Amino acid sequence: MQFLLLFSRQGKLRLQKWFTTSSDRSKKKITRELITTILARKPKMCSFIEWRDMKIVYKRYASLYFCCCVEPDDNELIVLEIIHRFVELLDKYFGSVCELDIIFNFEKAYFMLDELLLGGEIQESSKKNVLKALTAQDLLQEEETPQGFFEDHGLG
Repeated sequence: MQFLLLFSRQGKLRLQKWFTTSSDRSKKKITRELITTILARKPKMCSFIEWRDMKIVYKRYASLYFCCCVEPDDNELIVLEIIHRFVELLDKYFGSVCELDIIFNFEKAYFMLDELLLGGEIQESSKKNVLKALTAQDLLQEEETPQGFFEDHGLG
């Protein structure tokens, strides 16, 4: 996988993960081009696009589009499964995820994506293991909040 984009029906980019190096200018151009292309497509059209020398696989869930760029010889159905797995994880963690969950908790979404994918390849296929890592991270974050420090030292 080259990159993953998550954007709204209005064309607002909500999440992006690049697994290959590109300049910021190039990333913006690619993002703008793909968002425009995908939003212009009819709902009944195929979720696969041959684009430049790559393949685009996308899927819409509610008001969000999940878009992946893969090598031409990669299996599109596996990419759709990876997108679906990411959506299932988001749903499980946030309880019926919506666009606002991603906007206000983007660091959690990125952490989840990093647990799922590594270098553009599936790292962990078990939803349970990904959610376990996220829960452990949440506990660690709670322990390190400044409030605890101030209360522990009689300052709060």
